Amino acid sequence: MSTDNKNKKIRLIFMGTPEFSLPGLKALISEKDFEIVGVFTQTDKPVGREQKMTPPPVKRLALENGLNIFQPEKIKDELENIKNLKPDLIVVIAYGKIIPQSILDIPVYGCINVHASLLPKYRGAACLNAPILNGDTETGVTIMQMEAGLDTGPILRQAKMKLKGKEILEDVHDKLSALGAEILVSTLKDFMAGKIKPQIQDESKASYIKTLKKEDGKVDWKKPAIEIERMIRAYNPWPGTYALDKEKTVKIISVDSNILESNNHEIGKVFLDNGRLAIQCGQDALVILKLQTAGKKIMTSEEFWRGNKINLLN
Repeated sequence: MSTDNKNKKIRLIFMGTPEFSLPGLKALISEKDFEIVGVFTQTDKPVGREQKMTPPPVKRLALENGLNIFQPEKIKDELENIKNLKPDLIVVIAYGKIIPQSILDIPVYGCINVHASLLPKYRGAACLNAPILNGDTETGVTIMQMEAGLDTGPILRQAKMKLKGKEILEDVHDKLSALGAEILVSTLKDFMAGKIKPQIQDESKASYIKTLKKEDGKVDWKKPAIEIERMIRAYNPWPGTYALDKEKTVKIISVDSNILESNNHEIGKVFLDNGRLAIQCGQDALVILKLQTAGKKIMTSEEFWRGNKINLLN
């Protein structure tokens, strides 16, 4: 490392919130050359029917390791606090808040972000969903320097994973979370030692992904079955995929990844194909595996069909 004292630990602030952040934080905790002087995460939130106040995953891990925890409502209000912590480096993994330039400028080595896409493709929040939704053959993680723009900073290192067209959101989440942690420490050390030349992103290849809302999960059966199948894999558990039977919401939890070549029914019509529950789409059909109605448990399609002979039209 390019420090005057080789034995001096790097003072590091970590910013992150959800499960995706945990492998990276664990990797930093385990690194003897780093001293984590502060962990910034979002505030506790009410969860479940009882609305019990629940700490974010990063807070729980930080508590287990005796780390100094901060949960500001607004990160911009922590400017002086962060200055007083005298960080050499800030590492951000899925923090969920925009970090102002005034804070980005504090650390000696700047702020480094682990982003769950192969930048400049898929800037923004829903980058885990996008490659599944678009039928991509690969995705990955990017470790980058942070700047004021949204995911626009220079790239330090990337790691890729292949997509076979069967992955659900949980698969991509877990693998990319682990992949980012796997390359994080070595990337940080190489960067601070001057062994990495940051690469400016090609703006001509940039794409932005909007933040997902609940209504984005409503299925339009007029679309081709292959697009709906990807959507169901990409949007569960959040924002979830659902259809309407009159005024009743039916969640589509999972479908068979093999598209059913059938165009003999009215779009949105529920029918049986060799004893399997299927729904006609704008092109081809989907075999439904699991569904859920409001207030009920998740059911197999067979259980659902016995008590709910419905027509899932928009």
